[in-house]
Order: sequence, then C-alpha cells, then structure tokens
Amino acid sequence: MIAITDLKKQVLFEDIDDKHLEKIAGKLQELSIKKDNFVFKEKEEAKGIYLIHSGKLEISKTTPDGWKQTLAVLGKGHFCGELSILEKRHHEANAIALENTTIFLLSKDEFEKIENEDLVLANVILKKLAFVLSKNLRHMNDKFLNVLINY
Repeated sequence: MIAITDLKKQVLFEDIDDKHLEKIAGKLQELSIKKDNFVFKEKEEAKGIYLIHSGKLEISKTTPDGWKQTLAVLGKGHFCGELSILEKRHHEANAIALENTTIFLLSKDEFEKIENEDLVLANVILKKLAFVLSKNLRHMNDKFLNVLINY
C-alpha cells in the first residue's frame, strides 16, 4: 500500500486527514513509467487521475499539420487526467515521461466507489480539483493576455 506521507506530498491530497488518506491509499495503483514512454495518448479512453510521485511528464498535443505542441511539463506532486473523473471522454492530449517516473493512478471506478462510500471525501477531492483547475485557467489567461499585449 502507498504510504500516507507520500500522499500528503500530492497537491490533490495535501489537505486531507490521515483517516481519509488511508482510504485513498488502498484505492491507488502505483505505476512505473520508463523515460520516453506514454502514460496515455490522444484519443485513448481516460482511465483516471495520474498523480506524479517522482519524475516528470510532458503533456502535449499534436496539431492538425503533425507538429507536437507542449502544453505543460508536470513534476512531483502534480496530476493530470483529471477530466476523466469529471467527464466521460477520451484524452485530448498525450502524456509522456521525460524521465523515469512513478505515478499513482486513481481510476474512474475507484473514484466512483469513493463517491458512493464517502461523500465528504469525494467533495474534498472535487473542491481541490476545482481550485487547481481554476488556478491553472487564471494562469493561462494571464499568459495569453501577456502575449496579446506584447504582440
């Protein structure tokens, strides 16, 4: 089972008490991804939230003319794939390991079990997701406006 101390280092779980972290730890899968291997690819079915324990992931999208556009580089403590919990859809980007990486996967099915077993815990996770997503959106808006102003 994944250690509670490792879960406390995850942005998504940093505010959750030990009792709830124990419940989460039992629902996570630990995956080792070698450098240059995909965690997921565009158009693949989304499996859950990927929490980065060590290493780095590049999130990228392939443009219609075949160019790779890097959207983000995520390191230890960050997460991706969260839209699979919020929406039922396929990935719209690629995630590839930039170095040997260890991730914890909270699958869609396991999150749904949390929703059914512990609404308080599910609510805490969803609130944190909303907070991080809105923070990322504000950051991207600032970058976009800065590019427009300096154009």
